[in-house]
Amino acid sequence: MLVRRTIPLLITFVVGAVLILSKLFPVTSSLGEEFSIFFDIIAVFAFILGGGNLVKIHGNKIYRRVPGWGYSLVCLIGFFATLSIGMFKTGTGLAGVERWAAPPTYSGGHFNGIYEYIFKPLAATMFALLAFYVASASYRAFRAKNLEATVLLVAAFIILLGRTFIGTWISFWAGPESGYTLPDLAEWIMNYPNLAGQRAIMIGIALGIVSTSLKIILGIDRGYMGTDAE
Repeated sequence: MLVRRTIPLLITFVVGAVLILSKLFPVTSSLGEEFSIFFDIIAVFAFILGGGNLVKIHGNKIYRRVPGWGYSLVCLIGFFATLSIGMFKTGTGLAGVERWAAPPTYSGGHFNGIYEYIFKPLAATMFALLAFYVASASYRAFRAKNLEATVLLVAAFIILLGRTFIGTWISFWAGPESGYTLPDLAEWIMNYPNLAGQRAIMIGIALGIVSTSLKIILGIDRGYMGTDAE
């Protein structure tokens, strides 16, 4: 009970209290920076555990030949290939100490080529496909069922047109200097109502983070410790 309960709670309380104090009192700021270094060390082990978990899950799917195991095979091949290229820094053209001291993203290296010519196009393709899902969801959501939905529909319509050349073309009658063209209205919506809503959401998120952090530091929320059965 002491090792599994008391010590983790004590470590969480001390670390959380020190980090809070380091932001409030300059005297303890250096201590907060020292604790942040430990976070980086823990993150390294988290990456190792994450990679091991990835290999375990997808390796199990390949071994059992579950439906879609081919995707798991592609995932593991890409994982090990990228890991090996990044570790050995192939294609950099460097040798000796310079090769091992160079960052994995060294210009001209194979790792950088994977990022530029494989990862980026795949990410762009994924977001391009998401655009169609967003358009479909917007069509279902932006229906003038009530006052709030009507305001949302009108604002979305103005922003969509204001971001294209069509908005400038159909609002030529207002004059570019009038401030009432669709691009001007779209800019106003983004800078004032939209920004105000974003700030309200961010304040709510910040309050939620503070509340959750205090519960964890004070030992009220112990979900991160698992259960007694584990």
